[in-house]
Amino acid sequence: MPPFDDLFTVLRFASISTDPAHRADVRTNADWLVHKLRSLNLSVELHETPGHPIVIARNAHVAGRRTVMIYGHYDVQPVDEPELKPGEQRDPNKHWMTQPFEPTVKDGILFARGSTDNKGQHMAHLRGIEETLAAHGELPVNLIFLLEGEEEIGSPNLKPFLEAHREELQCDLVAISDTGMVASGVGTFTYGLRGIACLEARLQGPERDLHSGIFGGAVMNPNTAIARLAATLHHADGKVAIEGFYDDVKDLEPWEREAWKALGDGDAETLQLTGSPSLWGEPGWNAVEQRWGRPTAEINGIGGGWQGAGSKTVIPREAMMKVSFRLVPDMQPDKILQLAAAHLHKHCPPGVKLDIELGHTGMAYVMDPHSPFGLAAQRALKTAFGDTHPMALIREGGSIPIVQAFKDVLGVETLLLGLALPDCQAHAPNENFPLANFEAGVKLNQALLRELAV
Repeated sequence: MPPFDDLFTVLRFASISTDPAHRADVRTNADWLVHKLRSLNLSVELHETPGHPIVIARNAHVAGRRTVMIYGHYDVQPVDEPELKPGEQRDPNKHWMTQPFEPTVKDGILFARGSTDNKGQHMAHLRGIEETLAAHGELPVNLIFLLEGEEEIGSPNLKPFLEAHREELQCDLVAISDTGMVASGVGTFTYGLRGIACLEARLQGPERDLHSGIFGGAVMNPNTAIARLAATLHHADGKVAIEGFYDDVKDLEPWEREAWKALGDGDAETLQLTGSPSLWGEPGWNAVEQRWGRPTAEINGIGGGWQGAGSKTVIPREAMMKVSFRLVPDMQPDKILQLAAAHLHKHCPPGVKLDIELGHTGMAYVMDPHSPFGLAAQRALKTAFGDTHPMALIREGGSIPIVQAFKDVLGVETLLLGLALPDCQAHAPNENFPLANFEAGVKLNQALLRELAV
């Protein structure tokens, strides 16, 4: 069994990139990576950015060998959880049952923030590299190992870094383990990701909060207005109601729908994973197709007025909602934001003023899983996980905007070889990672580099 000491060490760093209070923790994690990678006799650089550092490690490059970049991120999500009310018991769906930055193993499952996203996954690659160097003294490929500290805040400095260092970062392809598996023991190749486009809509009403008894009925309540505006984003059947939203959508290929159907009952799995009472969404598509291959509009946050205990009878001066759109191939994020803004202005109720702030974006990504690199990835997955179960070829509903950045800037495809299970709780309390998947990730790294060697 591979030792886990290094993994446990990095999990103790509270490297929360979005919180300025943890800036020193992010930096300490980066410094540890520099020290560790240098101990493997790799050439290591720490690059400062306007945000958090980027760490680059290389072996001695040999002419004629293929150059492979492995990407990971060492920053993590916050550990927010609701406060316990008097007499309330801790609920594993809402509260951490262990200390988030003290790795804890129960029945072979490692619990800690970042255990899956992404420290467990990129540390498996690091361990694979370490073992190969210890056994053979060299790697079968030219390696560029890139680790950043800002993925959880949208990687704002990574694309500019790629552009500034385009020549020295030239490679033949990128490999990333930051996605998921369809089930335990099933090698999973993710060949596509949805894109993303975000905005915040804020409605301004009266100049100040008003007494709802004195003024109610005479002025528009921004809370009422934001609810009405939010409701215009979808038709009653679940289809997005923004005019032109579907104009550029590239439909799924017939082979994709057949391959995904063969993975099992995706509707039942979705209900089981989410605990939702029923499914809902765009008609004509099953839950897996909706999650992986169709565009969406989701309200991520909505609020205004009094949120505390008891009553405070006010008409609030403002209300807001945060909206994200998941996009599929051929959809352009900037165009979708323009269409969405026009829709919101058109349907804004009278009596309030609408302000829209556009957020971060990322293109959808898709590659051919049957290409030579795709087939090499599938062979490596079989080596790591065996052939007891058929290989799963999937897209994922989430977004990793830097994948498209690698293609745009470096002109290369990305192999997404995830090690996360569906119930890993990434971004939620009790994030977890099976130690068996860490071991499989070590094997995956070694098999992949052998498959890609020329």
